[in-house]
Amino acid sequence: MTIPYLVGDLVAEFIAACGVKSAFGIISVHNIPMLDAVQRQGKVGFVMARNEMGAAHMADGYARANGGLGVVFSSTGPGAANAVGGIVEANFAGTPVLHITGQSPYMAIGRGQGGVHDVPDQLGMLKSVSKAAFRINSPKEALGVLTNAAVTALSGRPGPVSVEVPFDVQRTEIARPAVFDNFQLPLPPKRVPEGAELDRLVEHIAKARRPMLWLGAGAREASEGARRLVEMGFCAMNSNAAHGVVPDDHPRSFGALNGSLSSRPDPIVEGVLQKSDLILVAGSRLRTNETQDNKARLPKNLVQIDIDPAANGRTYPSELFVCADTAATLNLLADRLKGKLNVDKGFLDEVATAKVMANESFRKTLGPYATLPDKLRAVMPRDCMWVRDVTLSNGSWGNKVFQVYNPRDGMYPIGLGIGPGLPLGVGAAVAATAQGRKTVMMSGDGGFAVNLPELLTAAQEKVDMVILIMNDNGYGVIKHIQDGGYGGRRCYGDLLPPDFQKLAEAAHMPHLLAKSIDEVASQVARGLAMKGPVMVEVQMDSIGPFPNYISPPPVKM
Repeated sequence: MTIPYLVGDLVAEFIAACGVKSAFGIISVHNIPMLDAVQRQGKVGFVMARNEMGAAHMADGYARANGGLGVVFSSTGPGAANAVGGIVEANFAGTPVLHITGQSPYMAIGRGQGGVHDVPDQLGMLKSVSKAAFRINSPKEALGVLTNAAVTALSGRPGPVSVEVPFDVQRTEIARPAVFDNFQLPLPPKRVPEGAELDRLVEHIAKARRPMLWLGAGAREASEGARRLVEMGFCAMNSNAAHGVVPDDHPRSFGALNGSLSSRPDPIVEGVLQKSDLILVAGSRLRTNETQDNKARLPKNLVQIDIDPAANGRTYPSELFVCADTAATLNLLADRLKGKLNVDKGFLDEVATAKVMANESFRKTLGPYATLPDKLRAVMPRDCMWVRDVTLSNGSWGNKVFQVYNPRDGMYPIGLGIGPGLPLGVGAAVAATAQGRKTVMMSGDGGFAVNLPELLTAAQEKVDMVILIMNDNGYGVIKHIQDGGYGGRRCYGDLLPPDFQKLAEAAHMPHLLAKSIDEVASQVARGLAMKGPVMVEVQMDSIGPFPNYISPPPVKM
């Protein structure tokens, strides 16, 4: 029997033509035609998540790790609503995620007929959390809408884009588009400065003798240009989301030590910044949580390069703002500045010394956990994926001093929501395992519980992943906030923990227990040597209390 070519087949072939190797989601009555085609065509793997929120986070993690498009399929109504949390995080992170969801039959949309999964204004809901949202209104426009959606997700500042495909449209027979024989997304050229604009930028920067480079997540593709500028005499630092654009072990890179615990400016690093005569900000929003609500004292001679024109003056004022692609622009600058920079050698020596001092000063704040970052890093492969959830350990050493060497090897929830760590890690591990690489995902016990069902997804996919659970029996971050700002009055922060060993057994994976810093490193090493997912539980009570680094001032009434 010849199987007809439906719009559902077009959707499946389209995502394969975009270079996607794995998609994520949950099969449902309203997306079966599309997922049936995914399975029959066999060009894209499908990861069966346990919740649409987890699936959206997985598509986000996959895209961040791969550097391309992430795809998540959801059902109509409640399924699409469940995916919203993951879409919101992808929007925070600037991740190109294509969310494909079903919809009621076209003639029933918006008529309140009470069909299965029918909700009012689903498209409006998705528009409110996505970079853009579209509906395929007829079979003939399917390829055009999908192409527009993918281009929108990948262009400018990337972000998540949702597409509704009504159920009857999915099932409509059409001719296979011949363009799929040699398909290429019509991505617009990336803007770069040229002519007088480029001359002005080069002339302005060439005058600096103590230049700093601040790299954000928008510079993840700019590693080559950034490293060339550092070799020419720039000193670098990065946002928490941009570790590895310049390797963290480079002597002229402060990494994310620009802010210390709780984002209070590190006085040693701030001292270097104050002596700098130029700071070049590339692809960073200079977020308030990394600049003490924009009170960090940055050099007044601030030059900013960002693909988003709205970034101009959004936080700190710029002496010069260039709206352009960061990767291409930093490479152009490296070409044009060659032989023109006259960097103060004393400045380079100051930076190397200050980096050592700032690292030592920071580690002294970690109490019994001071040696953990280095011991854990020592047992992980240099190209290991490092994924974190919002937890005490990540908010301190995980963001600040744990070293990352490549721009796509580290990720965490940019929106600082608790719980995305596990599914982000699963998505990253799907990409990394296919590349022969390992993944370590660190979570607190509280955040881990938010998306706990995705433990079964990790098991089913057999991803090479160590799930590192820092267990302090509750919401440690919340308790520290209550201690510092609410007179020590703790409420609703203590959780009934599961038996993690039995939980791991139920999910068909090994469980390893660590009760000391040395055991954390050795157990993670054991887990990395195994195939498939492994749980490593750290009993923090056995190591000692985690120092309180979150001390908001009391509320004045």
